[in-house]
Amino acid sequence: MPSAALFDVDGTLLDTSYLHTVAWSEALAQFGFDLDMARVHGAIGMAGDQLLDHLLGLDRDRAQDGGISAAQQALYARFWPRLRAFDGAADLLREVAARGRRVVLASSASGRDLEVVRRVLGAEDVLWASTGAEDVEASKPAPDLVHAALRRAEAGPGQALFVGDTRWDIQAAAAAGVPCIAVTCGGVAECELRAAGALEVHAGPAALLAALDDSALGQG
Repeated sequence: MPSAALFDVDGTLLDTSYLHTVAWSEALAQFGFDLDMARVHGAIGMAGDQLLDHLLGLDRDRAQDGGISAAQQALYARFWPRLRAFDGAADLLREVAARGRRVVLASSASGRDLEVVRRVLGAEDVLWASTGAEDVEASKPAPDLVHAALRRAEAGPGQALFVGDTRWDIQAAAAAGVPCIAVTCGGVAECELRAAGALEVHAGPAALLAALDDSALGQG
């Protein structure tokens, strides 16, 4: 079977973790939930359903969930003109593809959001495929997204590596039987990522690219 590299996008390839944090914080405040931003940041990497469960508890009144999520999407869209890829992100994808891995973006974004992040990333020439919201029933840390990315890559767990920036990425990949390489550029400390089970930890895409010869990701 072919080998594959499955990449989380937000906080891994694009510098968006704190923008998501601000958007979720403001959306929650609109509905009366004033949470510390550090706590909100700790939940970034989950999709809206899991994030609200994590932050507000399972026994909450869920009637407001749709409104909070819609507010977050509208607030985050304000940041589209400011989105940027991390240094080395596109170059990393190109080099990984050149070494024989099928590069798949493992994203749960939908519609215009997914179009925007792909445009900002600027690596369409080497993308084998990408996933979107329609491919996922349960969001991270459930393994659905990783399973979907494997299907798009036409690869098995033993032929793939996942690259992410949160413990939710590591947990989702582990549940799908895929090792995870982590980066700290999304704002999560190396010690937390290693404790969650990361195979390797790097500062960001540029650092991972520089270390590729010694990384599991560099082996096609």
